[in-house]
Amino acid sequence: MSDEKLVGIVLVSHSAQVAASVAELARGLAGGGAAVPLAPAGGTEGGGLGTSSELIAAAAASVDRGAGVAVLTDLGSAVLTVKALLAEGDELPAGTRLVDAPFVEGAVAAVVTASTGADLDAVEAAAAEAYTYRKV
Repeated sequence: MSDEKLVGIVLVSHSAQVAASVAELARGLAGGGAAVPLAPAGGTEGGGLGTSSELIAAAAASVDRGAGVAVLTDLGSAVLTVKALLAEGDELPAGTRLVDAPFVEGAVAAVVTASTGADLDAVEAAAAEAYTYRKV
């Protein structure tokens, strides 16, 4: 394992399967760059639909390598849960940031960018830029 500090990424979805699938897609499309610390945090502890502050906090702690943690969310209450954790101040690693980005495209852009060793600002910018991806 490298000593390189990489930005960690947490994908928060209301569904464990969605979070895990988007993480798998993003990892697969990142190619040959550095292995980005990436964790899905989907659903509730009991396996149901929803969000869990405990799962989110554990995922963030698991990907923290000292370069910051980018958190991407799918729907409104996931955003509210992450904002509440950030407001508490001690539940998430220092340097954790909620990123305003589309969930799938933003996750791919974030992971690809983080795999180059980019800092948290660059990872956030790449994920946010995914809002401008046109399909037609």
